[in-house]
Order: sequence, then C-alpha cells, then structure tokens
Amino acid sequence: MALPIERPGKIVCVGLNYRDHAEEQGTALPQAPLLFAKWPNTLIGPGDAIVIPSITQQVDYEAELGVVIGERVRGVSEENALEAVRGYLCLNDVSARDLQFGDKQWTRGKSPDTFCPIGPALVPASEVPDPQALAIRAIVNGDVLQDSSTSNMIFTVAEIIAYISQAITLEPGDLIATGTPAGVGAFRDPPIWLQPGDEVTIEIEGLGALTNPVS
Repeated sequence: MALPIERPGKIVCVGLNYRDHAEEQGTALPQAPLLFAKWPNTLIGPGDAIVIPSITQQVDYEAELGVVIGERVRGVSEENALEAVRGYLCLNDVSARDLQFGDKQWTRGKSPDTFCPIGPALVPASEVPDPQALAIRAIVNGDVLQDSSTSNMIFTVAEIIAYISQAITLEPGDLIATGTPAGVGAFRDPPIWLQPGDEVTIEIEGLGALTNPVS
C-alpha cells in the first residue's frame, strides 16, 4: 500500500525512552535521548509485508509514536518544539536483535528493508492536543504484548525535537520514532520473535491501528 507520508529525508529514532522498557532490561534511565537512525528503505505502509531476511533469526516488534516534522527547525526550544510538528502516526520499529546486539551498534539491525511500517494515516498535530497522553499497544497474532501510554516516556516529544535540533537540522517531512514501551519480544521469557505468517498491529489512541503481515 502507498505510504501515508512522502518519503522522509531522514528517520531519527530514540532508544530506551520509556521508563517501563528501561526497567524490563534492568538499565538505568538515560540522562539524554539516545539517538540512532533507520534508513528510508525500511518504510512500508499499512498491509505491506514485513519481510524477514535470511541474515536474522531474532526479529522483534516495537510499538512507537511516529512524529512527522512540518517545518525546518534548528536549535528550537522545548517550549516551541511542538509548533514544528505536522502530525502523528503509528510506527513499528522492527528490529533484528541478533544483528543489533551483535554489531554493538544499531544501524544495520534496525534498517533491513521493510523494517519500518507506518500508518494507517497521518493525523494532523491539531487533532492531537497532548502527545504525552496516548495509549499505545502492540498486538501480535491477537495477543496484546505491549500495553502502555506515551505518558511513560522519559523524554517528551517536545524535549526530543529540541534535543535533536541542537545538532541536526530537521526538515519538513522528517520522521522521528520516539521509543517503545515494555513488552518487546527480546526481553520476554522465553523471547518472542516474529515469524512468517504472523500479524502485527500497532494501536495508538486517536491515531488508529497499523497492521502488517510477516513473511
């Protein structure tokens, strides 16, 4: 299916940005947002297949709030940061954990083709009065595996935009993935890895549901 947004120039992601996700790993809360990149080759729309490449056997789901930038910003203040947001959507930061952790850095494990489903549509920022008050869930094969709220973020959307823009100019259309809550497959006992034939749905309050099959 067609992407719900124009292909962004960059996808900036935030790691370890939910308190419950840090707790499930036994990791101290970060002092500043942990940034990494996914590349635009990862993007797919609603209903498109997440394709597991042969180089990984540990593919994970991550429910995330996606933020689309609407104007060029550099060095924006936290107070003014949300004025730069065009809208919000559901995002699945699919991750090849064996590549991510094996490499000791995250780019390759986060960026295989099809590893960033987004949708189902871009909801204008004016329709989301508080991005820090949204229920967020990941559902795999009908089972709710992540169930949290964006109020559990360590760094708010405004803080993230301000922090990124200190170093990186954000351009219209750029996409920010704001982190995932507890319940990912890697830290379950036993771990839950996505397999061909699975179906993953990311639901965020007010933004709808994004569903993708796995192949």
